[in-house]
Amino acid sequence: MSEVDQAKMDITHNIGVIQERIRQACLKSNRRANEVRLLLATKTVDVPRIEQALGLMDKPLMGENRVQELEQKGPDLKQPLPEIHFIGHLQSNKIKHVLRWVDCIQSVDRLSLAKKLQKRLEFENKHIDVLVQVNTSYEDSKFGVKPDQAVALVKKISTFARIHIKGLMTIGLFSDDKDKVRACFKRLVAIQQDINSLQIPGVVMDELSMGMSGDLEIAIEEGATIIRVGTAVFGERQYPDSYYWNESDNND
Repeated sequence: MSEVDQAKMDITHNIGVIQERIRQACLKSNRRANEVRLLLATKTVDVPRIEQALGLMDKPLMGENRVQELEQKGPDLKQPLPEIHFIGHLQSNKIKHVLRWVDCIQSVDRLSLAKKLQKRLEFENKHIDVLVQVNTSYEDSKFGVKPDQAVALVKKISTFARIHIKGLMTIGLFSDDKDKVRACFKRLVAIQQDINSLQIPGVVMDELSMGMSGDLEIAIEEGATIIRVGTAVFGERQYPDSYYWNESDNND
């Protein structure tokens, strides 16, 4: 068997394993499996492997962390395009490049970014769905608005007519301590509930994007609607997580 054929078999197997993990976690939580969407985190993955994995999903959904990769892969993806989310830290000078490809930006975490996003959307006569990213682990190495500032940020962003807030996103603590990881997800749910109680015009809290390969069961138990999985489908990446999550922004 060739390496290409083996890689295809691996991806098919891995997708099946993840889908079963989601199903089991939903059963344990008395949730329906269709309440949770699998987002393929496709960082460093080539287009043929991405398309193979997407073809195994009922509702194809992929997410990119870096604008450069998005621009490289976008033109090679088959039409019609799958649903594409941007899940990495977004520098304000890359907004126009992201808007060419994505249906949702999951990493809106500051007012300055939202202002520039609104301005570009007005220029292009477009609208965009977003999730507000919250740093529920309080780690300096992670982006996201602080939990105690999240509601205020949502209120401010809600005044921008072309930005549609659909929920929240977080990256849980990278830890073997499940209680600490769970606390991050519970924190996001509490913020979701606070925002819902305010009934802010134009704001819905339908989506909770939280949980990855190592902690998806905990995230589902706590209410996740989107699970972001890359490594468990495509294998180990050639770069460390810091390459994707800790990108400085000097343009705000």
